[in-house]
Amino acid sequence: MWVLLFAGLAVLALACEGGGTAGPAPSGAAMSMAALGDSVTTAFSSCLAPAPCPRNSWSTGDGTRVDSHYRRLRKANPGLRGHNAAEDRARADALAGQARTAVTAKAAYVTVLIGANDACRPTIADMTPVDTFRRQVDDALAVLKQGLPQARILVVSVPDIYHLWEIGRTRDVAVKAWSFGICQALLAAPTSTAPADTARRKAFRERIDAYNTQLVAACKAYGARCKDDGGAAHRVAFSLDMVSAQDFFHPNAAGQNALAKATWLGTPDW
Repeated sequence: MWVLLFAGLAVLALACEGGGTAGPAPSGAAMSMAALGDSVTTAFSSCLAPAPCPRNSWSTGDGTRVDSHYRRLRKANPGLRGHNAAEDRARADALAGQARTAVTAKAAYVTVLIGANDACRPTIADMTPVDTFRRQVDDALAVLKQGLPQARILVVSVPDIYHLWEIGRTRDVAVKAWSFGICQALLAAPTSTAPADTARRKAFRERIDAYNTQLVAACKAYGARCKDDGGAAHRVAFSLDMVSAQDFFHPNAAGQNALAKATWLGTPDW
């Protein structure tokens, strides 16, 4: 009798898994999603302190102030679990390790937002070279493809950090905050109009554009289960009331909400 019972359970389990040939749809049967990235995805400085505040994350946040991807998916799947593997100050070289965390979590939907810290270095020369950035992104996607072949992957563009300089350079409070060393490749001497400073900012902007080009290409190379956001995150026109009043750099809850809305492509069933 016990043999027949266990045999029946085994057949049922195979039926529920679709025989291993088809992945679950994240809006229904999928029970896990994961977020890879940096301090934007940890929602750093979006609460009262200059620290991570994952409940406000545009991707996996479970708080009430941000209509995150997690909250949108959870409406159809109350059992969904969110795993935020992002790390403050992470660059693309940390992405493969984060991807392994997503594999361990058996995520069916994975968001990737990386690149800001590769550009936000002390100098232009310190920025991650474009080919190195691409290789590191490819390495992370390879981990996901091998470990989570049925998962849906969303690759998000790097936000337009240059725009923050444009809107904040005339505000004393923002200039003061930036003087403590944040993103100096762009934000050093923010009020200077010297040719060298203008050229530095132009080089920074071009590097972000190059990273975004490579993110799209890396996702395309991954295959049909990867989608990019079509530059949606980069097009979010942040205002100063959408970033932290502490560093005038990281998105606050309003900024996180704007990112969530812009990057939501609907139920990830591609």
